[in-house]
Amino acid sequence: MYDPIRASDAVIARLRANHPSLIDLTTGRVERLLAALDHPERRLPPVIHVAGTNGKGSTVAYMRAIAEAAGLKVHALTSPHLVRFAERIRVAGELITDAALDALIDEVEAANAGEPISFFEISTVLALHAFAQTPADLCLIEVGLGGRFDATNIFDAPALSVITPVDYDHLEMLGPELPKIAWEKAGIIKQGRPVVVARQMEEALAVIEAEAEKLSAPMSLMGRDFDAWEANGRLLVQAEDRLLDLPPPSLFGPHQFDNAGLAAAAMLTLAHPRIDEDAIARGVASAYWPARFQRLREGDLGAMASAAGVDLWLDGGHNPHAGAALAQAVGRLVARDPRPVVLISAMFARKDAVGFFAPFADLKPSVYATSFDSPNAAPAQEIAEAARAAGLTAETAADAKAALEAALAAATTPPHILICGGLHFAGEVLALDPETWPR
Repeated sequence: MYDPIRASDAVIARLRANHPSLIDLTTGRVERLLAALDHPERRLPPVIHVAGTNGKGSTVAYMRAIAEAAGLKVHALTSPHLVRFAERIRVAGELITDAALDALIDEVEAANAGEPISFFEISTVLALHAFAQTPADLCLIEVGLGGRFDATNIFDAPALSVITPVDYDHLEMLGPELPKIAWEKAGIIKQGRPVVVARQMEEALAVIEAEAEKLSAPMSLMGRDFDAWEANGRLLVQAEDRLLDLPPPSLFGPHQFDNAGLAAAAMLTLAHPRIDEDAIARGVASAYWPARFQRLREGDLGAMASAAGVDLWLDGGHNPHAGAALAQAVGRLVARDPRPVVLISAMFARKDAVGFFAPFADLKPSVYATSFDSPNAAPAQEIAEAARAAGLTAETAADAKAALEAALAAATTPPHILICGGLHFAGEVLALDPETWPR
């Protein structure tokens, strides 16, 4: 199993020394430790719990930006981090400090008393313990893996549950069939509590609807109970009682209109008195979420690209659904600026690389396949073969910088370049220069 720890991060190295990355798909160990800490999960502001395959982080980013535009203080737990562990835990709007983490680790380790617990489980408890000690108005919790048995699924009555699009991913843990994956995600739906759901494939939707009905959870579905779409470059959100005409989402790509629309609908369902249409508009236009079709202008790679007149983008998508969204986003770049496309890609060996590359076929990109620092990263040659199997031309490079150098050297026209294939790879790219570290 992939170990997400970066040894250069002292906080992570400390946690990793005591807690392996082994996944235990139950919530028992988390519940035991939370009880030993006097249940911090019961001392939080209203919780919005978010599950799904793609778009979780972006949707959380929009919801946080909307709430903060309304003047609210927001806690947020997200995963994975890209460069530093602190990115996972945002306390009342600010990334947690290493000093605060050290103190919290001491307290949580003492309460755990040497009992078995995984890295993600103790990370979740650390976050909830931090949140319980600092006043805030809202708490956003992103599921780590699945939902039903995820370490975060310990809230009996969240203010709201949100399910983003469900697709094939983590098949070794959640699948292999789509209904089984959807059943895992639908595990965050709680008795009588509202749930806001993105557009879904029919097989996934049937499972989510059945779970909501079983639990008498009021369900609001995109495309049926509300909708969101792009019109003349703006985001329109049709709710039951109003039509919101909003600025375009701050994050690039057609799929971000759905993510931002889902976040807007969730905030309307939350019905906080301070969250009005103006706050929704300002939040949609200002959300920040790195490695989601992020334009790279800073750092060594950004400087290399700028000097060559190249637009350089970075995205952590890693499955066929994400590949389709990325291909659509790149297609928009080409439509308004018809230049060649280059993909620099690395992935974990267990991912469906052919399925990821297939949506790019019409764009005919050149692929530079590489790898990254993980024992479970696919060899560059394997990624190149997957790209060729999807009908693309591909060659290998030693790392992302070497791939960019090769792409720039081969280009007769400055291309659109996208670095893609997974969040760990994206994090390795961002870690190259402090200028590009997530803030």
